[in-house]
Amino acid sequence: MKIRTRLTLLFVVLVALIMLLFTVVIYFFYQQFREQEFRQRLEEKALTTIRLREDVGEVPPNDLPVMNSERVTIYNSQGLVLYSRGNRHNRIPATPDLVRRITPHQPYYLRLGDIEAVGVRYQNKRGKSYVVIASGNDRYGLSKLDRLRELLIYGWLMSLSIAGLAGYLFATDALRPVAELIGQVNAISAINMHKRLRVGRQRDELADLARTFNNLLSRLEEAFVSQKSFVSHASHELRTPLTVMMGQIEVTRLNHRSGPEYETVLDSLLDEVQGMIRLVNGLLELAQANANLTTLNHQPLRIDELLWQVQSQLQQKKADAHIDIDFVNFPDQEEDLVILGDESLLHTALMNLIENGCKYSSDQRVSVRIAFGPDEVILTISDNGQGIPPGDLPHIFEPFFRSENALPIQGHGIGLALTKRVIDMHQGRLQVESVLGRGTSVMLALPTQRSGKTAETVS
Repeated sequence: MKIRTRLTLLFVVLVALIMLLFTVVIYFFYQQFREQEFRQRLEEKALTTIRLREDVGEVPPNDLPVMNSERVTIYNSQGLVLYSRGNRHNRIPATPDLVRRITPHQPYYLRLGDIEAVGVRYQNKRGKSYVVIASGNDRYGLSKLDRLRELLIYGWLMSLSIAGLAGYLFATDALRPVAELIGQVNAISAINMHKRLRVGRQRDELADLARTFNNLLSRLEEAFVSQKSFVSHASHELRTPLTVMMGQIEVTRLNHRSGPEYETVLDSLLDEVQGMIRLVNGLLELAQANANLTTLNHQPLRIDELLWQVQSQLQQKKADAHIDIDFVNFPDQEEDLVILGDESLLHTALMNLIENGCKYSSDQRVSVRIAFGPDEVILTISDNGQGIPPGDLPHIFEPFFRSENALPIQGHGIGLALTKRVIDMHQGRLQVESVLGRGTSVMLALPTQRSGKTAETVS
């Protein structure tokens, strides 16, 4: 069922219930009014009849107004009929139970079919007590009540038809912006992904929906552009060594070479293959870092032990590397050294940062300072290299981006992008400060295990 139909039906049902309640209330109160009015007339009829009989001695037949099926009966205290006048078929006997219910201060009302009756108790000046029962049929009042019931029923049915039409128009008007949004969304494709939704009403929920969808389109456009750039750069990085390898092979096949010359060509090809392997491994690690967060293997890790492992591995890989690890301040508790994270990814991130420092430093020296803040551990990795131009700092975390002064140094521009993604996955912070000619400092902050427990306790 479409929303327009559902809204129309809901609107009609609500209006029908409200109108039904309204008509029932009107009918009920009018019925009470009619009953009260006729009861008062019967009571006045009974009192007037007994008073005339007491004062005059008889009841003139033409002096009192006559009601339909009227009958007035007067009983003495022994239950004997002293006076009876009116329709013979409309007599309500004064049973002991009925007489008991009639008190001097409270007349008794009863209804038998279309006949309504009121019994009153009257006491004259001599102390004699009488029971007067006046009954009749409120033909005019009941006919008006029937007419009112018909009008209310037909009016209620007519209101339903009007409510149905009004509900359809209301639903159409309410859903018109939705139809416009659907048309705009269908017009957006990969070719014109820069387009955004427009909403005429700027302060309703649909405007919030449009803004949310526009934000989603912005993120998708950014991811789409990043993917195109990634594919373009990856293709270029892979094509370059393949082209070099193919050229070397073709040149080598032109003429017969000696053994040492073939070895030189093979060594060159091996270097290119190793470079391609490093590039492919970097791409795989970047893809792994972009995977779902649920695949992370969070476990307690000591940040100092992780740094010692990276230091040992880098010094075995590069004998000339000098990595100094120092504590700026010592933690109050050993638990402050423990972080929660994926050991493999964090190891890769720290390896990339420290290896970059060694690679770009003139003396391959890097200093790592460990400090402790409120519920976080802060690492500062500094080198004394040539620095990064200020205009390139906003782009250093983009895949395959490399500064012009870094082009002579071997690399592919994947390490920092991978590191940034890993730190974001661990809810950390990563900031880079650089001065040309003086070096670069990378500040890395990661939440400790104790902060994770505190967050769980608060939640």
